[in-house]
Amino acid sequence: MDHILNGELADLGQKVLSGTRLSREDGIRLYQTKDLLALGSLANWVRRQKNGDKAYFIVNRHINHTNICENLCKLCAFGREAGDPHAYTLGLDEIEAKALASAKERISEIHVVGGLNPGLKLDYYVEMLQRLRQALPGVLIQSFTAVEVDYLAKLHHKPVEEVLALLQAAGLDSLPGGGAEIFAPRVRKIICPKKISGERWLEVHLAAHRLGMRTNATMLYGHVETVEERVDHLISLREAQDRTGGFLTFIPLTFHSRNTGLEPLQLPSSTGYDDLKTLAVARLMLDNFDHIKAFWIYIGLKLAQVALFFGADDLDGTVVEEKIAHDAGAETSQFITKAEIIKTIKAAGFIPVERDTLYNVVEEGF
Repeated sequence: MDHILNGELADLGQKVLSGTRLSREDGIRLYQTKDLLALGSLANWVRRQKNGDKAYFIVNRHINHTNICENLCKLCAFGREAGDPHAYTLGLDEIEAKALASAKERISEIHVVGGLNPGLKLDYYVEMLQRLRQALPGVLIQSFTAVEVDYLAKLHHKPVEEVLALLQAAGLDSLPGGGAEIFAPRVRKIICPKKISGERWLEVHLAAHRLGMRTNATMLYGHVETVEERVDHLISLREAQDRTGGFLTFIPLTFHSRNTGLEPLQLPSSTGYDDLKTLAVARLMLDNFDHIKAFWIYIGLKLAQVALFFGADDLDGTVVEEKIAHDAGAETSQFITKAEIIKTIKAAGFIPVERDTLYNVVEEGF
C-alpha cells in the first residue's frame, strides 16, 4: 500500500481506503494509468475486504437451446437465420437429457441462453423450466438474458413483468447478465443495432429484482467502445444496484471477433494487460457489488487465476458446453473439472469455495 499511496494513484487510493465513492473522472484515470500493479493492489485490497481469501466457483451446466435469431448482431458469431444449414433448435426432450446427463456431476446450476427465435413461444420456455425443475430438483435455474425476456414480452404483447412472473412460477431463479454489451447508444448502433437499448436492459433486470430475483451484470469490451463509455457503463450498473441491490456479480467479457460482422474491422484482440485492468477498475468502481467474476471461458484459466490478485473473487464453473464465445473464436476449453478449478485456486493461495447461483456455500475446506 505504501507504493500506492506514494504513487500517481495516491489520491484515488486514499478515496478507496476511506470508503469514498469514485467518480467518472476517477474511473477514467484508473483506466489510463500505466501502473498496473498499483491498480491491481488497490483492487485486491477491496476484494479482500469484501471476500477475504475466498475464491468462488460453481459446478454448473450451460445449454444453448437455439442459435436462430432475428437480431443477427454484428458482434455475434452464434446467431443464424432460420434457413441456415447450421441453424438448430433443441427439443425439450434434448434439453432435459442434457440436464440429466449432468446430474452425476452434482451440479447446482443450469444456465440456458440462446437466440431470439420467432418459432419458440412462451409455452416452450415455461415447459422447459418445468421439466428442468422436475428433472433436477434443488438445482437453481439461471437462464434467459434480458434480451430474450424482452423479446418474449413483445412476441406475446405482454408486460415484461408478467413474462418474468410466469417464468419465475415455472422455475426460473435468476437472470444471467448477457446482452448488456456496452450501454452507450453510439456503440450499440454499430455492434447490435436491433438489440434492446441499455436502458431497456436495465429495466428488465430491475423488474426481476422487484420480483425477488437476483441477477448478474456484464460488459462486453474490446471492440469499438472508448474507455469513457466503459466507465459510463459501470456507473449505470452502480446506480441501478443502489436502487435495488439485486445484482449478484459483475462479469466483464472480452470481445472475440472471429466469424462476426466486426471481423472485417480487424480489431486487435484484448491483451491480458487490458483484461486485468478492466477487472481491477470494475472492482474499484462497483463498490456496491459483492462479487467480480473472471470468466475463464473468455480469458483462459491461467489469466483468470492471476485475476484473483486484481479484484476478481470468482472463476465461474465447470460449464460443460458453451457455443457463443467459441463460435467467435474463443480458444479455451468448454469444460473443466471441479478438481481442476480447486487446484487452480489453491495454487494461487486462495481458499476454494463451491457456491450455488446465489452464492450460498455448497462446500469448502477442500
